[in-house]
Amino acid sequence: MADYTSAHLIWRQGLRFQATSGSGHEVTLDSPATPGHAGAAPMELVAMGIAGCTAMDVVAILDKMHQQVDSCRVDITAERAPANPRYMTAIEIVYTLAGPGLDHGRVERAVALSRSTYCSAMASLRPDCLMTHRIEIVDS
Repeated sequence: MADYTSAHLIWRQGLRFQATSGSGHEVTLDSPATPGHAGAAPMELVAMGIAGCTAMDVVAILDKMHQQVDSCRVDITAERAPANPRYMTAIEIVYTLAGPGLDHGRVERAVALSRSTYCSAMASLRPDCLMTHRIEIVDS
């Protein structure tokens, strides 16, 4: 049986929309080109979704590996095509984690598993999108 994700948007004014996820959570979308914009742009939400998806994977995988994570930060930068449609052409993700005795090899394995197997958001990107990452482990 198929699994579905859903959302609906209601236009508010200008290019501002109120979006509600299928699970009932709301977010405002707006164009950064609009003076006084009041929400994230759609492509910013795509970047946030990719970062959130891989962060959840990495934390869950490390937990299964019995690695204690005290903090996890994921920074994402996406380069976009110069002409429409301005899809993402390259993405760099920086994972910054802290935890006692975090093993860099296990963190690298968790990131690799997220990228190759678990992160639905990454798997939804164009196949020609260049993906790079860095891992930084800090003392906790």
